[in-house]
Amino acid sequence: MEKTITLTVNGTKRTVTADPERPLLDVLREDLGLTGTRYGCGEGRCGACSVLLEGERVPSCITPISQADGKSIRTIEGLSTGDSLHPVQEAFLEAGAMQCGYCTSGMVIAATALLERNPHPTDEEIVTGMNTNLCRCNGYTKILQAVRQAAEKMRR
Repeated sequence: MEKTITLTVNGTKRTVTADPERPLLDVLREDLGLTGTRYGCGEGRCGACSVLLEGERVPSCITPISQADGKSIRTIEGLSTGDSLHPVQEAFLEAGAMQCGYCTSGMVIAATALLERNPHPTDEEIVTGMNTNLCRCNGYTKILQAVRQAAEKMRR
């Protein structure tokens, strides 16, 4: 049975009618046209589908849309402001912290959540905070470098 659900996505109030158990990822990509969030494993284990729900990182592939009803969601598309990239996006570009790019949006979201919670993370805290995001190309050294750079940028 479908239900009308209201979300605030990247600062814009949106209404969708969907099965309450439908994955948030599907609604974002198929109904709202926000394709930056990627489908990876479909089990919430790889982090490619990460979005911020009320500021907390969640795997959108296993998060039912009903859990987002009345809440604020930020996707990779919502990080930049106009033509200005978010400091985490800038740092990932500068550090070359992507190879195939498939995991990048989830990595950027995870790094953003981490740095918004902890603006001065140690390397160990970065590794722990990013641990649920997988990079099949094994770009972890550059990803760590990018998160360090982003932390510095965000403190300025």
